[in-house]
Amino acid sequence: MQTRFKPEQLADPDVHEAEQVLRKCVHCGFCTATCPTYVLLGDELDSPRGRIYLIKDMLENDRPATAEVVRHIDRCLSCLACMTTCPSGVHYQHLIDHARVHVERTYRRPWRERWKRDVLAAVLPYPKRFAAAMRLGMLARPVIARMPAGVSRLRNLLQERFDPRVRAPRSASPSAAERPSTGADRAGVRPTRRVALLEGCVESVLTPEIHAAAKRVLAAAGVDVVSVPGCCGSIVHHLGRERDNRRLAGALIDSLQREIDGEGLDAILSTASGCGTHAKDYGFLFRNDASIAARAASVAERVRDVSEYMREIGLPEPVRRLGLSVAYHSACSMQHGQKVDAQPRELLARAGFEIRTIPEGHLCCGSAGTYNLLQPEIADRLRDRKVEHIARTNADVVATGNIGCIVQLASAAGMPVVHTVELLDWALGGPAPSALSSELASRSEQ
Repeated sequence: MQTRFKPEQLADPDVHEAEQVLRKCVHCGFCTATCPTYVLLGDELDSPRGRIYLIKDMLENDRPATAEVVRHIDRCLSCLACMTTCPSGVHYQHLIDHARVHVERTYRRPWRERWKRDVLAAVLPYPKRFAAAMRLGMLARPVIARMPAGVSRLRNLLQERFDPRVRAPRSASPSAAERPSTGADRAGVRPTRRVALLEGCVESVLTPEIHAAAKRVLAAAGVDVVSVPGCCGSIVHHLGRERDNRRLAGALIDSLQREIDGEGLDAILSTASGCGTHAKDYGFLFRNDASIAARAASVAERVRDVSEYMREIGLPEPVRRLGLSVAYHSACSMQHGQKVDAQPRELLARAGFEIRTIPEGHLCCGSAGTYNLLQPEIADRLRDRKVEHIARTNADVVATGNIGCIVQLASAAGMPVVHTVELLDWALGGPAPSALSSELASRSEQ
C-alpha cells in the first residue's frame, strides 16, 4: 500500500511503525474471510482491510477520529484472525492498537460511553475493587436481571462466586486433608525449574481455582512456582489508554524482573491467554523507553501460556483415565495472538480425554476482553454462533484457555465450560473442576 506521510510525522516512532505496517498491505482481501465482524455484518469497513483504509486516512492527514471511524474501530474484536490469514505479514495488532490510542486522544465520546469505559478501566484491573463491585452487584440482583445482556450474562457466575444461598464459595485450593495426591506427592518430585505464575486481575476474582489447578499441575512436573500479582495492562490497552497500560504493565515488569534477578525464572506463565498475548508484546510496547526497554524485553521473552510450557517440559503420567469427550475452544488470543493451538489439544489427549474439533474454530466467541460489555449485540451473535457449533460436537465438556471465553460461553453453552489446566489437574489426581456436575464427575472417575 502506498503511503504519503510527511517526514515530520514519521519522526514519531509510533507513526513510523504504523506506516511500516500499512505499506505491507496489498489489498488482497484474504482477511475478510476470517474477520468475525465482516462475516456477520458484510460491511467492508468492518473488515481489517476496510479499517486499514480508515486508519491510513486518519493518520496520514493527522486528523482527529470521527464518529464513523470510531464506530468501525470499536467493532474490531482484536481477535487477530486476520494476522493468521494474511499472506503479506501485516501486523494488524500493532496498527489497531495505535489507532485506539489515537481515538482516545482525539475523540470525545458521548458521556454514557465515557462513563462505561471509565468504570471498566477503574475496576477490572484491580482485584480488590472488582471483588467489591461484584459483591455490591449481587446485592442488586433484581436490578442486574433486568439489565442488558452485556451485564446480566455475568449473573450466574457471580452468584456462584458471591451468593452463599446458591452455593458456598469455592476455595482456591483444597485443604491439606481434602487435597488428592499429585504426581509430586507420589513420586517425591523435587523442583528442578522455577517459574512465575501471573495471578492476573479478573480471573483471580472469578475463578481462583484455575490458578490453584495450574500450581498443582506444575508441582507434579517438578516445577517450583511463585505467584506474582498485578494486572498485565491488556484491559486498558485495548481501551486505548496508553498511560494506564504503561503504569500497570510497568509495575508488573518490575515485579517479574525482581524475581529474575533474585532466584531466577525459567519462564513466566499465564493461565489467561489474553494476558499472555499482551505480556509477550512488552518488548515492542516499551521499545522506545530506555528506562524499561531492556527489562520489558527480558520479561517478554520468558512469557509462555501454561499449556505451551507444559507441552515443552512434558506432562506427568495421569493417575486417572477420564472417559470424557472435550470440545476444545481455541481462544483467539491463543491461536492467533500466540500461535499456540496444537499444544493444549496434545496435552488433553495425553491426559486421556477425547478431543472433538469445533467447526469454524477460527472465529471469535465474542468475548474479546471488554468487547462483550461494550458491543453486546455483536458479541451475543458471535457467542450464539459459537455455541451452535459446540453443540454439534456432542461433547461432554468445553475446554479453553481464557477466562473471558469461559464467562462468555458458560451462560449459553448448555454444557460445562472449564479451563484446560483444570482438566489436566483432574487427570493428575486433583479435584474435579467445580463447573462439572457431581453426576458427570462421578461417572467419569468410575
